Amino acid sequence: MTAPEEYGSGSDYSEEYWVDWFLGAKGNEYFCDVEQDFILDRFNLTGLQSEVEHFQLALDLITDELDLEEFSEDHRYVLDESARKLYGLIHARFILSPRGLQKMLEKYKNSDFGRCPRLHCNLHPLLPIGIYEKQGQGTVKLYCSKCEELYNPKSIRHSNIDGAYFGANFPAMLMQTFANIIPAKPKEIYVPKIFGFKIHEQAKLARWKEKKRSEMEVRLSKDD
Repeated sequence: MTAPEEYGSGSDYSEEYWVDWFLGAKGNEYFCDVEQDFILDRFNLTGLQSEVEHFQLALDLITDELDLEEFSEDHRYVLDESARKLYGLIHARFILSPRGLQKMLEKYKNSDFGRCPRLHCNLHPLLPIGIYEKQGQGTVKLYCSKCEELYNPKSIRHSNIDGAYFGANFPAMLMQTFANIIPAKPKEIYVPKIFGFKIHEQAKLARWKEKKRSEMEVRLSKDD
């Protein structure tokens, strides 16, 4: 297996921390900086050993305990892929923690995830969401809490991000924690319409969205 040009030989990040390099790479703007203490806490990694190949080496790479120059170019590419997957799965857990929610709130306020294209939403900020919890089952979508619609990212780089790296519960958790960001709902419920999806997927996604809306209402009602 030959590493694509995007990865190079691994020397691209040899002079800086892996996480800093990863966050600075084009296409990774949706991710926040997962704190080192969170990554090193084995409790937060429970179950991930079976999800990521070369788990320990990938973890060592993320935490800058691994020298990639000791490996062949092909092996470096494989380890880098594993490190990306591991960071993504850890990221999905981190953004549900108090510190992670705070970091994602700032990105939301800065509209780092884009703005809703619907006219009546007045450029309302979007939030990343995964329809599936398991990696490899679907890519990240963008959720507007005002019209409650899902959108595909505009950039191809973003549209290839695995949705499992954000999870299905993140938007609800963010709004439950920071209730002041919940927008006023329109008097008439917008007819579900999933922009950018194939027709046969719309019914399934509409049911998924209705389920998540009900779950969110239950969570928010408990805080009243």
